[in-house]
Amino acid sequence: MRRMIIPLALIIVMLAAFLPAPVHSAQAATIPTFSIVSVVTDTSVTIKTANFPKNIDFKVTMGKFGTMGVGGTEVATSNSGDGGALSFTYNIPDGLKGLDIIAIRLQATSGGYYAYNWFWNNTAPAASTPAPGATQPPSTNYPVFSIVNVEKDAKVTIKTANFPKNVDFKVRMGKYGTKGIGGVEVATSNSGEGGALSFTYDIPESLKGLDRIAIRMDATSGGYYAFNWFWNNTASAASTPAPGATPIPGYVGYPTFVITAVAKDSTVTIKTNNLPKGVDFKVLMGKYGTQGIAGTEVAVTNSGDGGSQTFTYNIPDGLKGLDRIAIRLQATSGGYYAFNWFWNNDHP
Repeated sequence: MRRMIIPLALIIVMLAAFLPAPVHSAQAATIPTFSIVSVVTDTSVTIKTANFPKNIDFKVTMGKFGTMGVGGTEVATSNSGDGGALSFTYNIPDGLKGLDIIAIRLQATSGGYYAYNWFWNNTAPAASTPAPGATQPPSTNYPVFSIVNVEKDAKVTIKTANFPKNVDFKVRMGKYGTKGIGGVEVATSNSGEGGALSFTYDIPESLKGLDRIAIRMDATSGGYYAFNWFWNNTASAASTPAPGATPIPGYVGYPTFVITAVAKDSTVTIKTNNLPKGVDFKVLMGKYGTQGIAGTEVAVTNSGDGGSQTFTYNIPDGLKGLDRIAIRLQATSGGYYAFNWFWNNDHP
């Protein structure tokens, strides 16, 4: 079953992002990642892969920081050859020259594998700037924030946790489901002494009247970011914490799931890993690329004893006939969620 920020949202979100194609095992040793080795300002970036599958073509795209390279400029297609650890150098496209931070993504043309990272666009070794959580064990000290209070069409108040010291964060708001990426910039806030802080931000005119709004904080240095969302009504919103902000006591890690079988236009079977105990998860399906956000609810499943379990769900009529379908498990409490996708054909 996926997150500085890295809320559990981000950690889960990011770890889910590195899951291999649904028909493969989710063994840690098979998760492809890559790190940034070096950069020549406005010219090129060199990366080093780890755990790459063999003989697969990967389209390489670059885009603005925060996009994860999705929809970016295609700069190359690289074959993974013998797989494992490989080095590649790519030219920075003209449209991104002059930016201080650039996202880079490797998307397989088959098999469903992908990975992403980002780099500072300056001439210096960049091994110290991995994608948060992508090439190092997830930290339990990642920054998150929760929604404390909302005044409809006026203001939202947040409370942070584990924020780094003295870092400027650009604050953006956008439509629900965007994670605030490319949203309206409403403020720049300094984290001061870090840790737990409270901030209040005005809701921009263009978002007034929406029922739900995404909010995001992107650090101007250090690579930290976080996002959340809130109901745009006048009420305490403490019930919508940032994913991972209110974890179940004693629970360690993050939930994931893989696809184990599909009956075309009929059912999909999943196998979970590290589910928290006794939590209800709404199961949503939607079009590929949506991560299941705002998808069709097909079931509510209780995690029972947690851990590894197998579940089968019906594919909703509105998605039948699609070649790929996204599926999402969203906890009704605790902020946990995870998503994946599957080819809508009979397998295994």
